[in-house]
Amino acid sequence: MKLMTLLRGFHAVARAGSITGGARLAGVSQPTLSAQLAELERHFQVELFYRRGRRVAITPLGMALRERTHRLFELEAEALGLLSANASTLTGELRIAAVGPYNVMRLLAGFRAEHPHLQVQVATGDSALVMARVLDFAADLGLVVEQPSDPLLEAQPQRRQPLWLLAPTGHALASRPMVQLADLAGELFVVRDTGSTTQRVFEAALAQAGVAIRVALRVGSREAVREAVAQGLGLGIVADIGYVPGPGLVGIPFAEPHMATHAHLIWLASRRDARLIRSFAAYARRATTAQR
Repeated sequence: MKLMTLLRGFHAVARAGSITGGARLAGVSQPTLSAQLAELERHFQVELFYRRGRRVAITPLGMALRERTHRLFELEAEALGLLSANASTLTGELRIAAVGPYNVMRLLAGFRAEHPHLQVQVATGDSALVMARVLDFAADLGLVVEQPSDPLLEAQPQRRQPLWLLAPTGHALASRPMVQLADLAGELFVVRDTGSTTQRVFEAALAQAGVAIRVALRVGSREAVREAVAQGLGLGIVADIGYVPGPGLVGIPFAEPHMATHAHLIWLASRRDARLIRSFAAYARRATTAQR
């Protein structure tokens, strides 16, 4: 039995609250994670989760273990940071989770040019998943479009991202240089699932302006929004940095200045002195300053 592997699997499920979410955090398949959890419980003859179909609920013993595994992996990260700080060349693997490829790839291009021996792993997901990966030590850094409220996380502002309207080329709004929220009343939209900060900002702005839209389709990614708009299924919303021009659609900025998200680089406060984290954060700060 590889105890640390089993404990990592347990911790991922405990943080995510489900086998599915835990598998995403741990980067393994659901059957593998289920087998790890079953082996841990069987070996010690304990019950760490109550099973309710596909859902799980943590037991009191599981909650006590979760507190200890959190401290365990936090100390492991500190030890790795201490050892890495004594290396003369920045090497190893940097793990980054991001809400999309646009901001993070721009930063990585310059950072990798300065540190060519560094290996980088990038995972993508919505803001909630990115923050969960950082909290669970599955990622060293995260790039999200909201400032996290979790006291375990520290954040560094990166870039203000105005929202743009995506419209099919034949739509009545497609020829306008700029749109207002009032122009969207009654329009059909392709919207993101829960977890998208961009969608939450848009919905809050609509509510504040008293504008009602109609939802034609719900999808799980900005890429799916883009394709659906290009196929004429409705209008969409995207941050300016995520707008990719292409056949069948146009991007239009909003007149309202508050229609924006703000990218933040995040990391665990307990790991702020880890060399890889400190180095990337410093580079991101310089790159952001240079863009202003």
